[in-house]
Amino acid sequence: MKAVVCGLICALTSPAFAQDAQARQQVDATTVAACFDGAARGATAPDCLGRASEACQIPGYEDTPGIVACIDAETAAWHGILVEQYEYLMRFYRARGPQLQNGLRDAQRAWTGFRDAECALDQARWGEGSFRVIVAAHCRMTETAERALELRDKKEF
Repeated sequence: MKAVVCGLICALTSPAFAQDAQARQQVDATTVAACFDGAARGATAPDCLGRASEACQIPGYEDTPGIVACIDAETAAWHGILVEQYEYLMRFYRARGPQLQNGLRDAQRAWTGFRDAECALDQARWGEGSFRVIVAAHCRMTETAERALELRDKKEF
């Protein structure tokens, strides 16, 4: 019996199982884009944040790897928007001189470090429980969405 339980636990926690979970879960990028487009100027945490990852869940697969895979998929969509906003802003600032471009680049690098540290802290607060990886994934999604919206709003000055 121990061997069966160990085999099941090992299978559920293996990288192959996590990859299978990622293959099962996909988000609708148009849901994320609509969330971004509909967010009011100055808003950094719209109500629609997380809806794509919630819709991604497949009944019966609400396990940690599946939840994290859905959150990571929504994060990837937000990251794509963030990159678009960053590149647009760099082009926008190009006409205004290198000081703004360098400032944006430096700020983005600092933000990346902040995001990583903030999400590591959130994860550490949950100790060794499996929920910690869900918390960290949610933090990365939230921080990424917030930054994408902040960059969008920097175009207006």
